[in-house]
Amino acid sequence: MLIRFNVRNFLSFNEKEDEKTEEFSMIAGKVRNKKEHTEDDGNLRLLKFAAVFGANASGKSNLVKAMDFMRDTVIDKLPDGYSEKYCKTEKDNKEKPSYFEVEIKLNEKYYAYGFEILLSRGEFCSEWLIELTADNKEKLIFSRDILAGAYEFGSTLNTKGLREKMDVYAEDIQDDNSVLFLSIMNRNKKSLYEKYKKASVLREVYLWLERSLDINYPDEPISNYSYMADTKNVREICNLIEAFGTGITGFEMVEVPTEKVLSHLPKTVRESVVKKIENMISDAPKKSESHINGLIMRSPRDFFLLEVKGEDVVCRTIQFSHNKKEMLYEMSEESDGTVRILDLLEILLSDDGMTYVIDELDRCLHPSLTYKFVDSYLQMAAKKKIQLIVTTHESRLLDFDLLRRDEIWFVNKRKSGESDIYSLEEYNARFDQKIDKAYLEGRYGGVPVFSTVFPIKEV
Repeated sequence: MLIRFNVRNFLSFNEKEDEKTEEFSMIAGKVRNKKEHTEDDGNLRLLKFAAVFGANASGKSNLVKAMDFMRDTVIDKLPDGYSEKYCKTEKDNKEKPSYFEVEIKLNEKYYAYGFEILLSRGEFCSEWLIELTADNKEKLIFSRDILAGAYEFGSTLNTKGLREKMDVYAEDIQDDNSVLFLSIMNRNKKSLYEKYKKASVLREVYLWLERSLDINYPDEPISNYSYMADTKNVREICNLIEAFGTGITGFEMVEVPTEKVLSHLPKTVRESVVKKIENMISDAPKKSESHINGLIMRSPRDFFLLEVKGEDVVCRTIQFSHNKKEMLYEMSEESDGTVRILDLLEILLSDDGMTYVIDELDRCLHPSLTYKFVDSYLQMAAKKKIQLIVTTHESRLLDFDLLRRDEIWFVNKRKSGESDIYSLEEYNARFDQKIDKAYLEGRYGGVPVFSTVFPIKEV
């Protein structure tokens, strides 16, 4: 689960005078009500939900982009355009390192992983992984001072046999400021982690970033609908869909011609899909009968599941019924709001351990639907170890009947162009105060300030 995320010198986030980084935290505050909204292990209480409010261009999406940038950099490589991502409100920032750090809870332990990078040159300056203890002490796992060409390992990686391996890997990149140690240690190292269990922390932190941190933007599908391909979920899914007033009463997986589907794909995508299908056919004899050998393709308005059965490829899609079962509708015939709800259902059906981040939760949704989804999520999350972080404009969510005060965050952009992140907990708001009204009046910042659109002419 996410504990905290810190960022500096990235897009609209600059270094503050009193604080070195902008911090977003899922640590529960002093609020005593709605304890089911938190995960309490006796040492730390973490929130399962947070809503980030703010005007357009205030920096809400930049917070999401900062998390995504860090994730992509570790899992893949520096994203395109990285050299221009530093905070441009000050000229000196071009030659200052940017800072990214995530604190997470894994297997009842707490870790902080981060790095500094000079974005204008694409050069990493430092990197670290630390275990955080309940008594506020830090236990080093590894650190790199890349500028000095130095590295250090803590006791976790300092055991006989393992330390020698670590030295070899670290020395290979000792003077290489273009790569991260955590990334290198998760490329073809399966046998290492099987032999040295203590090193598995490097794998677990990496896998959390890769598989458990799910970041979503408003112009991209949230779900690949794989949950619908499992027939065991049909009744539960139908009940959820009906509860959101979409008019859908059922769905079926319908077979469609594979050739027809592939013919609509761009040439390069089609070639890639055909290659993957050929590989799946060649690998089919190696798979067990219970293993689904398939490929899911998802676009904003379409879903296709290609399954290899022997030397044949079967393509299926989802079609929906509205009251009359004999009449089925394709996804492209459903409204944008319905498709958005179908995407969000994956979160309500999710397993433990996931942290979802959704930019513009309320896109395409009626305010009542947004409210109902968050309410449904919070009821589900009470029984699971799961987190949802959203950015939104929907003031109906500023409701103490629904949310705790520490679940409400604001992003405000100063005149300098820099963004500030802060929690409602930082204000001495009374529990009976109309937060939505105060927010819209600008009490907490994060609302647009309009100038005159049309100049007034003197008569």
